[in-house]
Amino acid sequence: MRKLFTILLLTLLCVGAWLGWATLVPLQPPGAKSVVLRPGYGTRRIAAELKNAGVIRSSDAFVVWHYFHKSRSLKAGEYRFEKAADVREVHSRLARGDIFVHTLVIPEGFTMFDIANSIQDAGLGSRDEFLATAKSSTELISDLDPEAQSLEGYLFPDTYHLTRAQNLRDILGLMVKRFRQEAAAIALTGDLHRVVTMASIVEKETAVADERPLVASVYYNRLSKRIALDADPSIIYAKLLDGSYQGALHHGDTQMNSPYNTYRHAGLPPGPIANPGRSALEAAMHPATSDFYYFVSDGNGHHRFSHSLEEHNHNVAVLRRMMQAR
Repeated sequence: MRKLFTILLLTLLCVGAWLGWATLVPLQPPGAKSVVLRPGYGTRRIAAELKNAGVIRSSDAFVVWHYFHKSRSLKAGEYRFEKAADVREVHSRLARGDIFVHTLVIPEGFTMFDIANSIQDAGLGSRDEFLATAKSSTELISDLDPEAQSLEGYLFPDTYHLTRAQNLRDILGLMVKRFRQEAAAIALTGDLHRVVTMASIVEKETAVADERPLVASVYYNRLSKRIALDADPSIIYAKLLDGSYQGALHHGDTQMNSPYNTYRHAGLPPGPIANPGRSALEAAMHPATSDFYYFVSDGNGHHRFSHSLEEHNHNVAVLRRMMQAR
């Protein structure tokens, strides 16, 4: 009996020593390690992910520690481990939700293709999967724009703090939510599809906020006279859609057969060609009052506006001479 008791005691001491070692002795991970813990993971799955990444010595020790600290729930998210830590410290980080975030900056005028590239570059998901999801998730905006063929135009430009624990639809949802917040802030009303489509063209045509209402007025004036918009950014977008854009437009591109080609088809394109910011949205909603029908770059980041084709051609000639002189 004494021998059995001694064996049991030694066994308990060994288990306790092992548990103390596995729990209390810090472990240095093999380089910077990222662990993605998704919503719905149980304690054992979390422990296994941490063990496989080399963050903890024993998944069993982690589970035991958590058993005695059940009052602290573990938060889903992406965690990065670089320094030596013991099970207590790792568990505490997960309980605090001390997650690692990727800062993703979406500038005004980015298309969904630009955003998809940024998503992939940040390691947040596949470019092709992002585009497919952006095209198939129109229900996220259909209550405001039943005509939306994709989420283009509604992925609001902003700085986003994202984690790989979020799926691509979650990320798209955040961007659409920001659009809704901004639309409410500026009291965006009327035909939303038309306004956002116009805003996207204005956004791509000029980066000068003060010029945007005037640029919008030019396009609205052309629409009212049934004059083709002749907006180069719409052709670029048509080429992005068919995968043929190589970074520059050529004269022959104005003849391409696409509903987004505003040289061949009068009126607005079928939908937004980029994601406009607040200034462009306001310009499309409140354009300047003007009798201009044309504009061209002045070579210095602004534009020259004109009432007639003759005046416009003169401005184009001035621009060409200026560019040749440089």
